[in-house]
Amino acid sequence: MKKLSGGQAAIASLQAEKVGHVFGLIGSATMEMFDALYDATDINFIGVHDERTGTHMADGYARATGNAGVIIAGQNGPGATNLVTGLGQAAAAYSPVVSIAGALSTAHVYRDAFQEVDQQALFQPVTKKTWTVTQTERVPEMFREAFRVAMTPRRGPVQINLPRDVLSAQAEFPEFQKPENYRSQTVPAGAADAINQAAALLRGAERPVIVAGGGIKNTGGHEAALALAEALNAPIITAPGHGDAIPFGHPLNAGQMGPRGNVVASRLAKEADVILALGTRLGFNSTFYTYDNINKDAAIIQVELEPTAIGRFFPVAIGIWADAPTAAQQLRDAVGKMDNRAQVDAWTESYTLERTAYLEKRDADAATDVHPIQPSGLFKELRDVLPKDAAITMDAGTLCLQATDALNYWQPPCLFTPLDFGLVGFSFACGLGVKLGRPDRTVVSLMGDGGFGMTISELSTAVDHGINTVTVVMNNQCWGAEKAYQRDFFGERYIGADVSSPPFDKAAELYGAAGFRVERISEVGEAVSAAIACGKPAVVDVAVDPAALYSFRRDSFTHRAK
Repeated sequence: MKKLSGGQAAIASLQAEKVGHVFGLIGSATMEMFDALYDATDINFIGVHDERTGTHMADGYARATGNAGVIIAGQNGPGATNLVTGLGQAAAAYSPVVSIAGALSTAHVYRDAFQEVDQQALFQPVTKKTWTVTQTERVPEMFREAFRVAMTPRRGPVQINLPRDVLSAQAEFPEFQKPENYRSQTVPAGAADAINQAAALLRGAERPVIVAGGGIKNTGGHEAALALAEALNAPIITAPGHGDAIPFGHPLNAGQMGPRGNVVASRLAKEADVILALGTRLGFNSTFYTYDNINKDAAIIQVELEPTAIGRFFPVAIGIWADAPTAAQQLRDAVGKMDNRAQVDAWTESYTLERTAYLEKRDADAATDVHPIQPSGLFKELRDVLPKDAAITMDAGTLCLQATDALNYWQPPCLFTPLDFGLVGFSFACGLGVKLGRPDRTVVSLMGDGGFGMTISELSTAVDHGINTVTVVMNNQCWGAEKAYQRDFFGERYIGADVSSPPFDKAAELYGAAGFRVERISEVGEAVSAAIACGKPAVVDVAVDPAALYSFRRDSFTHRAK
């Protein structure tokens, strides 16, 4: 038995989980934790400037490594409320973030005390589970439960609230348990009957397509998915935001599908007679929940680790509750010889020719000789200059949405986006977490000027801790998505659409980072290469045509269509 304060027990719990990085913002409510963290030389503490962006860092770290990302809001009340946006984002991405916040002393609850807010109620809608620890002796138990819930499929964020008196009190603690003693190490395989039925359906297909989603990407399951695709000779399309589920260079990779995908992948989804949804919900960004984006007559085989996701948005011919890579391997073993091989080969050959022509046209049509800079030209320059090991983070907004399927993703996982949460102000902070999780990778974050303005203070964090990412600010001096809607549906009645910003390259230099300014497309390659090589956090401020806007959610304004 060892006598510890609640704060010391909390840090010892993190050490038992082998947590290597903790993001946070100090506050008086959790000083016992931070004092214990001072002695925890095996944990690298990353002090941030805002709890929201710190949560994005923890989110990026979790997605890049597959381990839990940890964020501490040192202050109850406002420190805790700042976590909410980041946790909402992590929830949408099924990202295992363990969020910790100080809480009001239990004797002061319901007394309108300083910085009082009902944190238990506050976090419940944006987490898998929220706990408020009531006894110092139970701190290790609650931490074990938090990591177990966060890491259990489908993964997601959790919240621990630690009252001041719980952290300051002392108790006797037995030896802290190791994760392997209380967390499951196995995942479910598909039931034999369902696998055999699905294999028979695939075997008889003439136009099969595999849709690879987060269940492939987040498990590193691309080899199993590709082995099945090769056995079927079937193209793979990816769910939006998961364009890195399959390496770009594989000939069966058609890219991202749906309203925000490319025309080749989208056509495949609309014409396939059998669709194998492998670790994907076929959710909003993939389908807008309509048959406009997938073939209504296709037989759908859906493999999902979350049973409630199976058949939720579209009726399925066969639903398989299983880990996606495991089921892919089972299907590969069960498929055998295709019944309609000639038709399948013709289908895939047609796809291959179309995909090749699409990629060639994408390069040929890129506006590389005009001024001001057009998105298509910028994206081509980035395709040419980014190394194959690049991990790319993106924001929401019109330019990042245009970029999603315009870049090439070679080494999964290497694309980190807000997904269905559509959050502006995510990319730069997420990239810092990705870089800490994968220091061997080149990390490039794409942002608009509005989103970067929200989070620029974290340049101090990057400089102070030597987190050398490259942020490409696509500076079009406006909130582009909203301005596009005002242009296309509201008679160009612009209000609140324009953004003024300092020169971000100069601002970066003031923070101690490297800054680069790009005015012409011919300068992009040299600037990005120099930013990658400079040995500092770097910002490349790119002047993009303010008129290069696109209305993605046209479906939201059909009532205003002319």
